[in-house]
Amino acid sequence: MISVESVTKRYGALTAVDGVSFEVQRGEVVGFLGPNGAGKTTTMRMLAGTLQPDSGAVRLDGRPISEDLTAARKRIGYMPESNALYTEMLVSEYLDFAAELRGLRGADRRSALRDAIEQTGIGDVYYRPIGQLSKGYRQRVGLAAAILHRPEVLILDEPTEGLDPNQRVEIRRLIRELGKDRTVILSTHVLGEVEATCSRLLIISRGRVAADGGVAELLDRGRAGARYVVEAEGDGVAATLAALPGVTRHSSTRVDGRARVELTASGDTDLRPMIFRNALERGWTLWELHRERQSLEELFRELTGSAAPAAPLGSGAARLESNRDGRAAASSAGGAGAEPSSRAAGAEPSAAEPSRGAAAAEPAERRAGR
Repeated sequence: MISVESVTKRYGALTAVDGVSFEVQRGEVVGFLGPNGAGKTTTMRMLAGTLQPDSGAVRLDGRPISEDLTAARKRIGYMPESNALYTEMLVSEYLDFAAELRGLRGADRRSALRDAIEQTGIGDVYYRPIGQLSKGYRQRVGLAAAILHRPEVLILDEPTEGLDPNQRVEIRRLIRELGKDRTVILSTHVLGEVEATCSRLLIISRGRVAADGGVAELLDRGRAGARYVVEAEGDGVAATLAALPGVTRHSSTRVDGRARVELTASGDTDLRPMIFRNALERGWTLWELHRERQSLEELFRELTGSAAPAAPLGSGAARLESNRDGRAAASSAGGAGAEPSSRAAGAEPSAAEPSRGAAAAEPAERRAGR
């Protein structure tokens, strides 16, 4: 659906995005995580076509979006972190203006407005000034503008920033609904939202991809290793468990005369069957045995806290590498090269991020009525 191929973006001596590559398929809801300054917003702006890479390419169904930014933006909805809105306009005026910028006319405009209002639940505030809305409703208005033209790809940069817990739950529910028939790329610092909303996770650190895969997969395969807690009564419990293959760390305490052992093990092998067999063969009484999955916060700190990302973790990075050879041959035949560094002339403004020119184009009768 949408792919990023060795994309790099520099600001003077600073490399904000350094050779980033990934693919997002139709219907996926992908969480895009990274610490401040990691290159998330820069990458999302390049995906949305509002910023051009210095090298590499962003492709939509195999075609570089730089070849026709206007056509690409008809298929992409973008809600920037700033969620720029005209606060003096009524919600109805703003969405009508956004529809005009998107080229929606007549019955198509009325149908698009009706669907966006229903999906985002803003009917109760449709005729209220945006400046009088709560932060949660302003976010909904931004989402409505982003989905107004029924995009196939929806890019959301920090859509729940500044919301209270109840508002976050509502926005997460909305994003899940939108993801049923769209490709959604969601940037957030709230890690719980990723587990609640997304099926796949991309982590970027220092401008490079540090992990790419399913949320459960990455948590299971975190480089810190799997952790096991065993509580058993019998002889040699701690020593036997510490000697199991793959165990890198262990600790042991006594609880009511029983050994309580915590293990950390590397590799993909689940040690629980081996632990159970040892208990059976050695006559232990097994009181507790469970495997603890690494938390998303621990994984995030592990992958973004080092000096530089190691080889990307997860099946997404491996899948992308396996597809590269075929794409390289097609790209060579088509003569694809580096993308231009400047914004394409004549590109239309984003409805969610109005430009000065768009403001000037606002119908005079609307300005006069305020």
